[in-house]
Amino acid sequence: MKLYELLKDIDYMLVNGDVNNNITGIYYDSRKVKKNSIFISINGNKVNGHDFIKEAIKNGAIVIVVEQEIIIKNENIALIKVKNTKLALASMANLFYKKPSKEIDLVGVTGTNGKTTVIHYIKDVLESYGKSTGIIGTLGYELKDKEINIEKINPTTPEALELQAIFREFINEGAEKVVMEVTSSALMKHRVDYCDFNVGVFTNLSQDHLEEHGTMENYKNEKIKLFHKCKLGVINLDDRIAEEIIEKSTCEILTYGIMKEADIRASEIRYKSGSLIFKVNFKGISEEIEVNIPGKFTVYNVLATIGACYGLGIDINEILKLISNIKHVPGRIEMVKNNLNKNIIVDYAHTPDALEKLLMMARDITEGKLITVFGCGGDRDKTKRKIMGMAAGILSDYCIITSDNPRTEDPIRIIEEIEDGMEIIDSKYEKIADRKKAIEKALKILNDDDLLIIAGKGNEDYQIIGDRKLHFDDREVVKELLG
Repeated sequence: MKLYELLKDIDYMLVNGDVNNNITGIYYDSRKVKKNSIFISINGNKVNGHDFIKEAIKNGAIVIVVEQEIIIKNENIALIKVKNTKLALASMANLFYKKPSKEIDLVGVTGTNGKTTVIHYIKDVLESYGKSTGIIGTLGYELKDKEINIEKINPTTPEALELQAIFREFINEGAEKVVMEVTSSALMKHRVDYCDFNVGVFTNLSQDHLEEHGTMENYKNEKIKLFHKCKLGVINLDDRIAEEIIEKSTCEILTYGIMKEADIRASEIRYKSGSLIFKVNFKGISEEIEVNIPGKFTVYNVLATIGACYGLGIDINEILKLISNIKHVPGRIEMVKNNLNKNIIVDYAHTPDALEKLLMMARDITEGKLITVFGCGGDRDKTKRKIMGMAAGILSDYCIITSDNPRTEDPIRIIEEIEDGMEIIDSKYEKIADRKKAIEKALKILNDDDLLIIAGKGNEDYQIIGDRKLHFDDREVVKELLG
């Protein structure tokens, strides 16, 4: 592909060379650069790509895209200056992979909590309907029975280059639909720019990622951007910012909820220990469904799934028939099976809102005491630690505060900041920094009618301590300790 073809959707200045070069690839990691390729200099949180231009040229780059003042004296190298290299990366990747999102039905799910669960529920319904569906999110990239050979670099939403490559590989493997998580960080950093979303879904908004966005206002505004990129927005009307999203959106809107008069509304909800039953009301239809996953938030996740699938053109009656096919998502309200029949749930809840909802659900299904093991991640929003301590202390009979992913912070200091919240409401707790020992202690005091919640890491099979990523899986630890 010619360089000028890749530049047609962006404003740029040609500083050096010409735009007629034949391009074989695009890279933003200088170590991966190959012959006759483009190197885009991304200014990241830890590394500035502009510092690696010489290495990129040495490895074969013939085009350098920058946003800083750079001089290259080699006339054989095309130097392109743009205002924002992340935006340029999104545009050029989209064109290099031939606008793949226009060839599929694309659903993006945003919100603080529930994104991973909702994309899996949508996939389950679509596959039951006979549609080959790829998913992109926290748990990786997946297309049924197909191996996707693209490295997972970012935790949830891939960088624009990988994202467009995944779309193209999905299409090559026969995918008709793609469902993906869209984080606030991805929206802020232009990773999903030039994506042609058919449906955008909003789950909820609560405190998270303030270490990146600074304020809740900034965080909220990043989420709203998705509803300028899609044709239909499926919005949780019960959330406090729903009306603002609807007002600021440029797409059509379909709402869902429980408390307010939403387009798709749940009523007559009955909670059981391992399932729930409720009526779905939509355009004169009132149909009772049963889902084998507990909790009020499951109702919201199912309603979001119904809205998204309807937005893709599936008949509502077909959707309601297929909802029973949704499956538990790994690390989300996951019951850990064990030979002693102990009641143990592992969940990813790592925000105040998610932890509160998880523990409220746990209270509803627990006949005995509720014991909670949890911590907070290091190098992340510190203001939520005290709040999570209060939530856990109020809703649990006993808590063990431990390490999550302390990263470069002192785990003891993180635990003490959580403890500040526990002390306010005079809760019963202890502190054990070693996560394995904390789980071991919880199992020792867990009686047959009690329920143990191990929160914060869910499906993660690692723990980040300092600059080391060590193998650690809450589920494996439980099974090991119980023999």
